[in-house]
Amino acid sequence: MRERAVSGQPEGTGRTPGATLSSVTERDSTTSDSTIKDACCGRHAPAPCDDTAASLGDYRAAFYVGRVPMAVLNRDGLVLAANPAFGELVGTDPDELVAATAADLTDLGADPRVWTAYREVLCGRSDRFRCTRRLKHPEGQSVWVEVTVEPLTGEERVLLTVADISDRHDLLARLRHLQMHDPVTRLPNRALFFERLSTTLETSAVEASGTGRIGLCYLDLDGFKAVNDTLGHRVGDRLLSAVAQRLMRCAESAADRGGRGRHLVARLGGDEFALLVEDSTGTDQLAELAQRVLDALQRPFDLAGQRLSVSASIGVVERTATGTTATGLMQAADTTLFWAKEDGKARWTLFDPERNAHRMTRQALSSTLRPAVDRGEFTLEYQPLVGLDDGRAQGVEALVRWRHPQFGTLSPNRFIALAEENGAIVELGRWVLERACHQARAWQLAHPADQPLFVSVNVAVRQVWDSDLVADVAGILAETGLPPQLLQLELTESAVMGSAGRPLQALQALSDMGVRIAIDDFGTGYSNLAYLSRLPVSVLKLDGSFVHGFRSQEHPNPADEMIVEALVALAHRLGLTVTAECVESAEQAERLRRIGCDTGQGWLYSRPVAPDRVEALLDAGRHTGS
Repeated sequence: MRERAVSGQPEGTGRTPGATLSSVTERDSTTSDSTIKDACCGRHAPAPCDDTAASLGDYRAAFYVGRVPMAVLNRDGLVLAANPAFGELVGTDPDELVAATAADLTDLGADPRVWTAYREVLCGRSDRFRCTRRLKHPEGQSVWVEVTVEPLTGEERVLLTVADISDRHDLLARLRHLQMHDPVTRLPNRALFFERLSTTLETSAVEASGTGRIGLCYLDLDGFKAVNDTLGHRVGDRLLSAVAQRLMRCAESAADRGGRGRHLVARLGGDEFALLVEDSTGTDQLAELAQRVLDALQRPFDLAGQRLSVSASIGVVERTATGTTATGLMQAADTTLFWAKEDGKARWTLFDPERNAHRMTRQALSSTLRPAVDRGEFTLEYQPLVGLDDGRAQGVEALVRWRHPQFGTLSPNRFIALAEENGAIVELGRWVLERACHQARAWQLAHPADQPLFVSVNVAVRQVWDSDLVADVAGILAETGLPPQLLQLELTESAVMGSAGRPLQALQALSDMGVRIAIDDFGTGYSNLAYLSRLPVSVLKLDGSFVHGFRSQEHPNPADEMIVEALVALAHRLGLTVTAECVESAEQAERLRRIGCDTGQGWLYSRPVAPDRVEALLDAGRHTGS
């Protein structure tokens, strides 16, 4: 008779009518429960007139001929009387049900919560109890019923009624199915996926029978938008449906091969799908499933005469359920999916905690970049640019540092790219330029008799596009009083080569103003030598990779030396000076001097230092090495 508990609602308000095995005419709801009880149990209240006696007979007759299953119980939950409809429901003669346990007949003892609420009514501590149960009909089919238990007024007895709600339950089930499934692919949708995910995380963390782990393959079709744009949404929907079928076969195949854990395939929206693996056994199981999905989707799709090929990028996450939240799991899967696309698409990528920590750090830095400028967290250090002929400092390069309150002092390679991505480079670059010019002017005023140092400042190409760089430079030079010839702006080779329109006009205007333009890291980008003659460039800064070949006299790299020599000669013919970066030894400096390089920069002369250390170099006659 019992199957499983569905829901319990103690102390519900009012009776909700449902579909019954046959309709029954309802009597006046104001009729007292005690009258019904007396009629059902054969007890007769004092009859002041014949009308009252007739009324009691009517109620007794209604109890026995009614098609709504009913039973009168005592406070111990034993049946005192049952009508034929109740006997028909449980497949037993009503007279044989007397003294039977009602909870066994209506499956009220299977669920502890239902049982507790039911006992509250029997003990008189609750006025009404209602729940939904699934009972097994004597003919074999399951019947969904709504069981209501409430005390009869003034007596130590309760009335139990059972209403057939199978039709209503089936309707609600169909509506829920439509609500929880994708109409295109017939797969569970995002709502059902997250409902199942949350339930899985709750149960996996406490059930000892499973592995206590959970896995997720989160995939996105590569290039699906192009299919929609070129062939239309109808073909796109057919493709999604075909993809869903292959994903289902992959999940079924994994189960057939003896893979532990239940699999749920869902469409989360657009061209995004998820394969949830409950009680997973480790990353190997998820990696095997992801590879099977990739192999299945790489086979062409034949759709109404259209032969289409698609691939997928898959983020794979597998971890213990304890301590895992649905939001955290999906964030990890989404991040890993992004890595798969970033790494080249058409592949699966496994979640990497270290890589994720780096991403989180990047995000934290990116979100605090702009406020950090206002809070004064940035500072400048300076590295000398030294003449290779005389070993004297001719200028300095300003290098920004971020004194982060959480991560300590950060070098430019940790945050400059982030600043360029989110636009903070414009504000930060303006601050660096202004601070460096102020410092260069201060050195000039402190040593009026010496040859002044020029200051070299790095400029991102976004500063040229997103701000009026020419106006900023002119305003800062006017404010600080620094002569234009003592300012050098460095742009990377990739930013300068191919410059046209506004960037080229800005560079030309700065050069006309007297500001020197330098190409930084030359030799790592386009290396378009012919383009040099059309750019207002004054200095080439050779990338340090060329200088590395000068490290050993015993094992020289002739190719590097020949390249550097040719570049130096070409630059001089074009009227440019050449600076070698990453000079670390006197041997390198001497070989660079012999082939005609003008200045050097590197740890041989000095690491980047604070402004007061540069002041000390000036006081010592600006000798930093020889």
